[in-house]
Amino acid sequence: MNSILALGLLLLVMMLVIGGKQGLANLFALIVNALLMILVVILMASGFNPIILAVIFGLIILASTIFLSTNHMEVVGPAFVSALLIMVLLTGGVIMTMTLGQTAGFGLESSESLEGFSIYIGISFHHILIAATLLSTLGAIAEASVSVAVGMNEIKGQTSDIGIKQMGHEIIGTALNTLFFGFFGGFSSLFIWFASLRYPFSQIINNKIFVGQLLQVLISAIAVVLTVPMTTCVVTTRHAHQRKK
Repeated sequence: MNSILALGLLLLVMMLVIGGKQGLANLFALIVNALLMILVVILMASGFNPIILAVIFGLIILASTIFLSTNHMEVVGPAFVSALLIMVLLTGGVIMTMTLGQTAGFGLESSESLEGFSIYIGISFHHILIAATLLSTLGAIAEASVSVAVGMNEIKGQTSDIGIKQMGHEIIGTALNTLFFGFFGGFSSLFIWFASLRYPFSQIINNKIFVGQLLQVLISAIAVVLTVPMTTCVVTTRHAHQRKK
């Protein structure tokens, strides 16, 4: 607890010193999103449909993340619209992918930890997996949409289509690396376990835990790749309407 408190205070100080008022707003958005996620879990445990909760609270989390990240309406408007469109497109894909993947529930590696506990909690693990996947993509979508909107707003009318494409490629590359290293770091202990027990490659790629998390990372990566051209299109359309006025 002392470590958490110390790191939290350090984060607060650094956000204030480096980010100023905007840094404080970003920290506030982080706290709000954390509370919303806790509320989602509580409502799921109370029997509400996890998928519906994920869609509703996903919209709220996207709004709080994007609108508190900057105070420039020329940025947050297109960023939120594009993020909303991507989330709508992604919902159907997530449901289909997770249904076909059949990775809901616990893997064999968790059997010892769950011994003595009942897994009959009255909630569909399949629905929980879909909800968790939808919610896990929000950060990547919001980050990519804001980055593209900010970049295009700054270079508005000052660069060619090639420059805009190059900016999009760089944003995609950075986001994909972030997702990959986050996945690898979070599952490094599992990878060590696989290596120590000499799991064959065929067993690794069919492991429920590994496949489930890998699917989430791939879906987040697809969301990022789609967000960049979507945001570019929304911002370009907005600029075209402004020039006509």
